[in-house]
Amino acid sequence: MSRTKRLLELLEILRAHRYPVTASTISERLSVSVRTVYRDISELQQQGVRIEGGAGIGYIIKSDYHLPPLMFSAHEINALTLGLNWVCQNTDTDFKKIAKNAIAKIHAVIPDNLREHIEYQSLITGPDNTEEKFFCDIRHSINTCSKAKLRYIDKKSTVSSRTIWPIALAYMDSCWLLVGWCEMRNDFRHFRTDRILDFSPMDARYDERRSVLLNRWRKAEGISIGQEY
Repeated sequence: MSRTKRLLELLEILRAHRYPVTASTISERLSVSVRTVYRDISELQQQGVRIEGGAGIGYIIKSDYHLPPLMFSAHEINALTLGLNWVCQNTDTDFKKIAKNAIAKIHAVIPDNLREHIEYQSLITGPDNTEEKFFCDIRHSINTCSKAKLRYIDKKSTVSSRTIWPIALAYMDSCWLLVGWCEMRNDFRHFRTDRILDFSPMDARYDERRSVLLNRWRKAEGISIGQEY
């Protein structure tokens, strides 16, 4: 492996982690010595990449804005296109447009030899003509950390009205679940979006940070929070 390619792969490793990565972990990934990792990190720092940390602590990248974006591999293009095509089939009209715009932007900046992986994608999602009725309003409430009024019919056909703090949308077993803190139950609750009768965003914002609530929900559900995105 050339030194230039090794430096780029080192950057990819750091970019993929939100928490410090030890030199020994990087050395295993790159199949080089720990000493080589130290030299490479020093070289990147001299080039202006903000890498913080040290021996025994680990390293984390804070900023590499002055460097050109790393090029996607063919496999990464396939993964991105598959995911975006799925969004184009299984969300609301606005989000479908966002996904299509993202595909167009990726298509515009990648080399010609990689464009065929978008134009002739071998990984295909099935068609789904279901329009998520409240998806746009739910996304808005999540993004703005706003409370919402919810009318919901459960599997026993019981209708209830709740005030919830929407924190996430999760796709589970062929249906979307709205995850939120329910003021009535004083706990997290899951609501199938196809059973929501009415969803009304409120002006009031909830007090907790969404990231804190999301971490609490993940821990309560036993969902691991890895270091990699």
